[in-house]
Amino acid sequence: MYKEIIQDSIDYIEENIKCDISASELSEKAGFSLFHYYRLFQTAVGMPVMQYILRRRLLNAIYDIECGNKMIDVALLYGFETHAGFYKAFVREFGCTPAQYLKLHRVKKPYRINIVKEEHVMVTHKKATSILKKWGLENETISDIYYEGSGNRNENAFYIGKDYVLKFSANLGKLKNHITISKALENAGLFVATPVKTLEGEEYIADGELYFCLSKRLEGQQIKINNMYEDDLVGNARFVGEVIGQLSKALENVEVLVKDANIYESVKNWAIPQLRGKINVSEEVFVDYVENFGKILKNLPVQVIHRDPNLGNIIVAEDKWGFIDFELSERNIRIFDPCYAATAILSESFEFGNESKLAKWIQIYKNIIYGYDDVVKLTAAEKKAVPYVVLSNQLIALAWFEGKEKYQEIFEINKKMTEWLVSVWRELSVE
Repeated sequence: MYKEIIQDSIDYIEENIKCDISASELSEKAGFSLFHYYRLFQTAVGMPVMQYILRRRLLNAIYDIECGNKMIDVALLYGFETHAGFYKAFVREFGCTPAQYLKLHRVKKPYRINIVKEEHVMVTHKKATSILKKWGLENETISDIYYEGSGNRNENAFYIGKDYVLKFSANLGKLKNHITISKALENAGLFVATPVKTLEGEEYIADGELYFCLSKRLEGQQIKINNMYEDDLVGNARFVGEVIGQLSKALENVEVLVKDANIYESVKNWAIPQLRGKINVSEEVFVDYVENFGKILKNLPVQVIHRDPNLGNIIVAEDKWGFIDFELSERNIRIFDPCYAATAILSESFEFGNESKLAKWIQIYKNIIYGYDDVVKLTAAEKKAVPYVVLSNQLIALAWFEGKEKYQEIFEINKKMTEWLVSVWRELSVE
């Protein structure tokens, strides 16, 4: 019940973000004492109410500046009395100047947070510092993590100094899966980030509704999307396929309780009904999917998979490679992972009408599958199923993004991307 009340506060803040808003005003509207309201807001959102308001003002302000408005005008519009006051507040909150922020990140219009419909975790640097006392690292520098492909901020982790990553989640099951799988893969000789125990020997700690885990930061670099399209396109793609294949072979022997997923049922019973009339895909495509992929599915090998092997989760050093982030791991058809990696590359680099680049992606896609096949040896049924798995990934993603304001831009990109994939369906065959 209290989350709905706090959501009303969040909506009020968004509607009045350029006005003077006090905690007393919000607590009165919510019908709670100021003290009790402070506690409820921080529990629901993850940060104090006044810091939340400041952060939302700064995010809206930097977006307006990105759109071409003068900094001083924007600062005054959002309630800062001077340019210097805005500048100092921004540096305190984000750890860099507005100009540096604009260079480092692709700034988007801030989406409205909905804590009722979405699991949304907000952890401040101050909160992280208090948590880090459990590891004796409270004096280390805390910095945000940004995805190289999209420029979006990771909302569930911080870099701690140069050597550690602090992960946090409201879902203990996912965090335990990540810990269990990481440890099992390390024992199998893979390069992964395993948990660092607290001073009291714990692999994770609980604080309120959140759970925290610290791990060593893997040495190396994420694979960059643009590099996939460069001269050694075939070699780059084969490498991605091969390392995912090696991960797949290691995961085959991991004993962990994860959820069983059935992408066919998800698409047939949820994604297709949700997307009918919202994307330019003929009914014949849906009929073919339901009839033919349904027949192939029962012959596909199933095992534990990574579930999110995008390039940002593959770390490469000079003499080794590894994976991070196993929170989403599940039991699914094994070819999900290489297909997902290929579509993730397309999603991050898709340019509608750029036929040369799209033709290169088809080469990347096929060579990821070929590289994976070199390691795991795909069955005839798997080779036949690959285009259907690619389509499954896209339809599930679209159905999930559809209707969510936060992901509207991503929905539109993936909508065009899905329609393009259907138009080149025959070229997706790897048989």
